[in-house]
Amino acid sequence: MPSEPNPGLFEGPPVTPFILAALLALALGFAAWWWQVERSRAADGAPHRPGFLDLAIGAVANFFDTLGIGAFATTTAAFKLFRRVPDEQIPGTLNAGHALPTIAQALIFIAVVEVDPVTLVGMIAAAVAGAWLSGAFVARAPARTIQLAMGIALLVAAGLFLAAVLGVMPVGGDAKGLTGAKLALALGANFILGALMMLGIGLYAPCLILVALLGMSPLVAFPIMMGSCAFLMPVGGSRFVASGRYSPRAALGLTLGGIPAVLVAAYIVKSLPLDSLRVLVVVVVTYAAFSMLWSARRPATAP
Repeated sequence: MPSEPNPGLFEGPPVTPFILAALLALALGFAAWWWQVERSRAADGAPHRPGFLDLAIGAVANFFDTLGIGAFATTTAAFKLFRRVPDEQIPGTLNAGHALPTIAQALIFIAVVEVDPVTLVGMIAAAVAGAWLSGAFVARAPARTIQLAMGIALLVAAGLFLAAVLGVMPVGGDAKGLTGAKLALALGANFILGALMMLGIGLYAPCLILVALLGMSPLVAFPIMMGSCAFLMPVGGSRFVASGRYSPRAALGLTLGGIPAVLVAAYIVKSLPLDSLRVLVVVVVTYAAFSMLWSARRPATAP
């Protein structure tokens, strides 16, 4: 049944302009800091200029990401297929490379979709806290640990996509915010999802299901999940950039290819056969999962 309007929602001064301003400041700060860090490392001679394949992966992944399909699983599949990034560098590359395109998504959807500010800000803060606390562990985790965690999580993601295709996911209600126990549950769940982001496990699909289970409108999930990722990815991704455990070349390709694709998807594309696209995503994510688990079977080699 549709949820009744919650008392107290949307009361008080609007926070959307402050959130948008904070996102812009975060984007500029992260971009400037990232550039400065890599500039100081330029003397090592490693190739940092992205190739066409890096740009193409960024464009395709972020195009579908803007439609709510998610970018992490599809990007991981591409990295595995083309052997573009070592497994242990995939989480850092995903979080650093997709950060700025995701901020672009969040700016668009937070500006145009109405959502209770307490719910929005609370779920964003919970995701950022989870990412920050788990980022230090993932930045130092052994490659095999990352391979096993990502392989299992990708299988779960494939199941979620398949559930969407088969129509067994909850459809949600029409609420635009949460209070009380439901809000507490949402905050705890988003904290966990933010932590899992640092392992390269996308937040979009589980967040969409969470929002629907709690009786909120599925449309409300877009500013929540995009806002959560937009704030947590620069915060968590900065750990990987600082430690150097990511591929600068691939990450830059995701960024430069992704931002224009976000604008195209948000403003030009009006309709796509999303169920057919989700079937394709199920296939590629399943491939990535088994590929990651197969890699974990092999004994670690000395660097």
